[in-house]
Amino acid sequence: MTIVQLETFLKIAETGSFTSAANMLGYAQSTVTMQIKQLEEELESVLFDRLGKTVVLTPAGERLTGYAEKLLQLERDIHIEVPDSGEPSGILKLGVSESLCYNRLPQILMKYKKKYPDVEIHLQFIMHDTFPEMLKKGELDLVYTINPYIEDANLIQLYKRKETLGFYSHPHHPITVNKKIKETDLAGEDLLLTSHNCSFRHMLLTDLEQKGVDANIVLETSSKEILKQFAAKGLGIAFIPDMVAEEEVKKKKLIRLNWAGEAFPIFSQVFIHKDKHANKAITEFVTMID
Repeated sequence: MTIVQLETFLKIAETGSFTSAANMLGYAQSTVTMQIKQLEEELESVLFDRLGKTVVLTPAGERLTGYAEKLLQLERDIHIEVPDSGEPSGILKLGVSESLCYNRLPQILMKYKKKYPDVEIHLQFIMHDTFPEMLKKGELDLVYTINPYIEDANLIQLYKRKETLGFYSHPHHPITVNKKIKETDLAGEDLLLTSHNCSFRHMLLTDLEQKGVDANIVLETSSKEILKQFAAKGLGIAFIPDMVAEEEVKKKKLIRLNWAGEAFPIFSQVFIHKDKHANKAITEFVTMID
């Protein structure tokens, strides 16, 4: 078997289609079909069930998936670690929280690419509840996230920095007459919150419930940009990381409310899987964060 065959196998498993996999990989469909036929003959197993135009993994295909992901991750590590130049090269798969992309991550990536032009960074947005499994499967090499403090026996933390969350509104929103805002001041206010699986939203709603305040959520979305735009138009109060709203505050499109309620501790954190080798490409990325 070859790395190319395994890459094709995983792309078919991901898309559920030989045709889609061929288009994404730049192969003729006959080439993809031949690669899978050769792989199945070598393993003496049927890897996919063909159900009309859709294909699904057989039990043998399911078993192969984990090994294939690990082998492709190992191949990336080889390309980064082995070359004699002493400088990392190859592909680095980075998962990142959207909030970190507004001003911090672009600066890091510019600095990183200038120093290590031979490293090709594949960037993917992640959610806090799914990225540990993506690291385990080798779909990501490392994750740069902003969340409450995460403790997971399967993860190694390479970096941690304290961050802050804030409430933001239009500068002339009626709530701004209050010098200090607490949970009870949010009763009846239109709230602009992140989506259901976001830890920020969970922290706030838990706090409001404990204080006996019913949350009036008028918008929920994973896009911090949309939350900012709605708040800047006077359509509610957004609860977002402070780093996301820096430009809007400077331009006086938004104002940060003076929150005097419960604290919401969050951190920017970098993780790899416990079985992942922290190669130079990874460690150099971490050193460039601060």
